[in-house]
Amino acid sequence: MTLYPKLIMDALAKVRYPGTGKDLVTMGMVEDNIRIDGNKVSFSLLFEKPNDPFIKSVVKAAETAILTYIGEEVEIKGNITVEAKQAARPEPDKLLPEVKNIIAVSSGKGGVGKSTVAANLAVALALQGYKVGLLDADIFGPSQPKMFNVEEARPYMVEVGNRELIEPAANYGVKLLSIGFFVNKEDAVLWRGAMASNALKQLIGDANWGDLDYFLIDLPPGTSDIHLTMVQTLAITGAIVVSTPQEVALADARKGISMFMGEKINVPVLGLVENMSWFTPAELPENKYYLFGKEGGKRLAEELNIPLLGQIPIVQSICEGGDSGKPVALNPDSITGQAFQKLAENVVKQIDYRNEHLDPTRRVQVTHK
Repeated sequence: MTLYPKLIMDALAKVRYPGTGKDLVTMGMVEDNIRIDGNKVSFSLLFEKPNDPFIKSVVKAAETAILTYIGEEVEIKGNITVEAKQAARPEPDKLLPEVKNIIAVSSGKGGVGKSTVAANLAVALALQGYKVGLLDADIFGPSQPKMFNVEEARPYMVEVGNRELIEPAANYGVKLLSIGFFVNKEDAVLWRGAMASNALKQLIGDANWGDLDYFLIDLPPGTSDIHLTMVQTLAITGAIVVSTPQEVALADARKGISMFMGEKINVPVLGLVENMSWFTPAELPENKYYLFGKEGGKRLAEELNIPLLGQIPIVQSICEGGDSGKPVALNPDSITGQAFQKLAENVVKQIDYRNEHLDPTRRVQVTHK
């Protein structure tokens, strides 16, 4: 038998790609690298993405077509290689190669202002000249799009290198991605844990974050599989835990701190942020009213031997800023603006200290017994 490229192409023209119903030749999926050595035939099939769900079935169908329409003596099995137009997502340890520091912002319970702290910390860092990104991983209550006044934003795809990546929204000098961009803001997000985890992995690994000094992750309250997904996906530089001075909030904050510092997770805790430390009327900045107890966060930080990174007072402008999409940190001369600038300075110092004195964090490895 004499083999030649047109025989191979004619056989492959009878194979349909399930995604479109068109044949492989028409779709340009057969690479121009057909090699024939006696009865041995080899070539490459080109797919759009490296994780195309039809790769195995198409390769099998191509082998079968050649054996059926040319002859069973053709040596084709195992000789079809697969290539992709789009490069694969980098291996987990190579995700975000241009990001210098990854900060998890967490809280033991909801309602303590964790997302507000994350948003204003990101803005304060940006105002100090740093390159900042923020991932809204609070998957069941994404609030960052509203806080950054980008609720109507719809991230689009850009080609970077040989990959198509999601371009984050940006405002106030902060790059931002949130699951809130991809769902109707009036609808509840009803996702199982695995779906939520996969969505967050995509927002991390398939997004154009680029060069960042600080990448903040606004985690859901409590401890959940989302937290485990994050520490298994990324080597987190350190965690910040947010609480109010209330004893009930501090009890939950203690659990959150324990989770990060536990042997299995082992993420350094950069410190505690005490939010809603006191109420101060804007017109009477010297007055302090301790609505939720006094210095409970400070006592907990001392007890656990972790830094108290900041005490954030309650001022009406915090609520108004969050609702209007203008974080109070944008006004560094205000009471709360000054508090967040100080918080940002302390976070930078603590990360510098952590990087100088501790080994780099490792991703949590999943082991199956």
